[in-house]
Amino acid sequence: MPDRGSAFTFVDRITDLEAGRRARGRFAIPAGLPGFSSCLVAEAVGQLACWVAMSEAGFRRRPVAALSEETRILGDAAPGEILDLGVEIESCTPEAVVFGGWARVAGKPVLELHRCVGPMLDLEEFDAPEAMRADWATLCGTGTPPSRFAGVTAPDLSVTDRVPGQRLRATLQVPASAPFFGDHFPRRAVFPGSLLLEAQIRLAVQLATEALPPDRALRPARVADVKMRAFILPGQAVGLETGVQAVTDAAAELTFAATVSGKRVATGRMEIVSRGPA
Repeated sequence: MPDRGSAFTFVDRITDLEAGRRARGRFAIPAGLPGFSSCLVAEAVGQLACWVAMSEAGFRRRPVAALSEETRILGDAAPGEILDLGVEIESCTPEAVVFGGWARVAGKPVLELHRCVGPMLDLEEFDAPEAMRADWATLCGTGTPPSRFAGVTAPDLSVTDRVPGQRLRATLQVPASAPFFGDHFPRRAVFPGSLLLEAQIRLAVQLATEALPPDRALRPARVADVKMRAFILPGQAVGLETGVQAVTDAAAELTFAATVSGKRVATGRMEIVSRGPA
């Protein structure tokens, strides 16, 4: 099992803080990784906001991902680069935190989060408060050693139904055990919403290649109205569905949803755009 904070933690150091209001931080993407997805960049921004909220709550409560009005994917972050992170807290109460944030590489924006909402739950259900306090002190001080993250193996997707250019359905099998559960979370393992979104994007890009003109290189540009309705647990099979809503020569708008045992656990919309000729 990896050391604490090495399997799915994406803030190495908090460089500036206005308690309960704003924070700046950094994460060094290890050079040896094969890649670092936009969903993990969004996870890094969300984790910075989570640290601010937990500190404000005296490490008695912590937020969990629930709603995101909009994520704008503006560029790529590559292994070996430094992510500069920022969050602005709109409100932070014992019930919920509302925030926005951004990530930049060498001053260039790569991602923005707008109006994200995280309900605050009892921290002791997920992790040891004393350990989180110690981690916070380290992050606000010298920071954690960089390059501990060894990457995440994306769960396989198995396509179960296809209407070419219109709809795709697939099954994602959540592993019963994985290193990232050690960070997410030690006392209550939960499949990260960012990894679910990454799988939804993979499926949406696959569908968009059928809907858009051929020989185009595609990328996600925007994810909106994301609602996480329930936790996804180790070992569960998740049904994924994405459908095309509108298409132009250069972009496709799609909806997506996830279900577990017939119950809807996540929904949202996204835009896939063309980078130009492949």
